[in-house]
Amino acid sequence: MQLTLQQNSAQQFRALHQRTPGFIMPNAWDEGTAIVLAAEGFSAIATTSAGIAFSLGRQDYLPSDEGLAVSRTEMLARMGAIARAVSIPVNGDLEAGYGDRPEQVADTVGLAIDVGLAGGNVEDKPTLGSKLYDEDLAVERIAAARERIDALGNAFVLTARTDAFQQKTGDALATVIRRANRYLEAGASCVFAPGPSDPETVATLVKEIAGPLNVVLGLGTAAGNAHLLIEAGVQRISVGGSIARAALGFVRASARELRDHGTTAYASVQLSHGELNALFESARSQRERRSGG
Repeated sequence: MQLTLQQNSAQQFRALHQRTPGFIMPNAWDEGTAIVLAAEGFSAIATTSAGIAFSLGRQDYLPSDEGLAVSRTEMLARMGAIARAVSIPVNGDLEAGYGDRPEQVADTVGLAIDVGLAGGNVEDKPTLGSKLYDEDLAVERIAAARERIDALGNAFVLTARTDAFQQKTGDALATVIRRANRYLEAGASCVFAPGPSDPETVATLVKEIAGPLNVVLGLGTAAGNAHLLIEAGVQRISVGGSIARAALGFVRASARELRDHGTTAYASVQLSHGELNALFESARSQRERRSGG
């Protein structure tokens, strides 16, 4: 039986987590940014909930009003469009699984597979909460997602994210290591602990966590080097919403230049109209070849 595009992507993505050395996976927020990133030769890309939210004029995490939150339906629609836009695997930011109960997380993962994602992150902190889920419940949530993936016979790469470093209480390092290993035992394919990217902490995580590790760069700082972290044993490097936030920062800086000085120096770094047209035409041709169309 011929495999679907999603099944092929998931298998390719799983293989990336089993090879040495690891890989860099930048984060896109729409079809255009996904195509630009894919054209630079990355083996996979990810989505960013922050970038998607900001592109819609919404808030990411702890929205001040329910109307400023991005719903699961809206987020999956955008992530599916990104997955269909490129010919490489796409990992989805599934936030906290869009529900507290294990079965809700499993449903979200099933929907992620339906829209074509090759993998996805599930967080252990409620989107509208300030504390981590009870650890046993967090493990059950990952186990439920794994059970759904296996029931579908899919190679979807399940990443368990822990936000223990963000809590800034207790022994965060020990908590991250313990939770990460429990999530791996429950069926996670990879673990993600946003926070430190310094060589010493990362080396400890690589040594103590019994599975592939994702480290994020660009989280409120420009420090860090993805190549050095991969040399240290990190399997996957992502950048979260940092490219999206930098792009919006560039838009604001361009607007201020135009307003205050009347100049358009910002235009010196633009991609040409023809280059972008050619890039998007090439991406469509690659998708059609991949689908046999």
